[in-house]
Amino acid sequence: MPVPAKRPRFARARAAIRAMCARHERTLLVVSSVLVSAALFFAYTLAIPPAREYTQRDIDAAVRHTLEKSPLPSPETKAFERIRRSVVRVVQVEQDPGTGKKSPRGVGTGVVIIDKGAILTSLHVVDGDDNTRIKVQFANGMESDAIVLRRMPDQDLAVIEANVVPDDLLPATLRSTQGLATGDRVVAVGFPFNIGPSASSGIISGLKRTYAAPDGSEVLHNLIQFDAAANPGNSGGPLVTMEGDVVGIVTAILSPHEQGTFIGIGFAVPIETAAAAAGESPF
Repeated sequence: MPVPAKRPRFARARAAIRAMCARHERTLLVVSSVLVSAALFFAYTLAIPPAREYTQRDIDAAVRHTLEKSPLPSPETKAFERIRRSVVRVVQVEQDPGTGKKSPRGVGTGVVIIDKGAILTSLHVVDGDDNTRIKVQFANGMESDAIVLRRMPDQDLAVIEANVVPDDLLPATLRSTQGLATGDRVVAVGFPFNIGPSASSGIISGLKRTYAAPDGSEVLHNLIQFDAAANPGNSGGPLVTMEGDVVGIVTAILSPHEQGTFIGIGFAVPIETAAAAAGESPF
């Protein structure tokens, strides 16, 4: 009887491998999938360029580019926008007793300190006789008659109240002058020569100044000196910080000219004194 030939060794090994693969087919599929995914991920990471390390110069250039395209508003702009809705035009109207005809007698500025219509201004803006009436014009264009509630002649201050006020009237934010220093930036807002509301910027030039009227009619003490342009019509308007907070009420300018135009020195009553004219101080 013939003896069967022995299968070659490599044939037996191959059969064993096939048998093992058949027993562990699922495991081998999972392992092969993981290996293929790892290989693909490794190839992908090699293809990605290395991340760029940004220097301070790169950051500064990006910031400059952004600011050139969309510049930020100046501190003066932000200060004006914050106070604008609280500033009013104050007009003295004179009525002829014979004809009844009304005509503007003078223009000044006021600032709303209470949302019910209480307004701080300079006394000389509203001081008149029995034939004069006071009108105020709010930021939204609305006009109203007003009455004088309180006079403070020794500080050239007055508190007036409008008969009718806008529903969205916004009182100004008042800030104590404590901590105010020479060199601090300020903005004066008002209606110079009946033009406005107008804003002019400058700095605090000095504190606790004294002002004497050219005709000797009045002497004011403890004033804020500033160099933001102020002219006739600015009287009674607010002097504000870069945050838009009121620190003073513009009251006078020092001018050697007969026209009374600004030469660089203006004065404002500190807001503590001005608030006291309203009957109470917020500080």
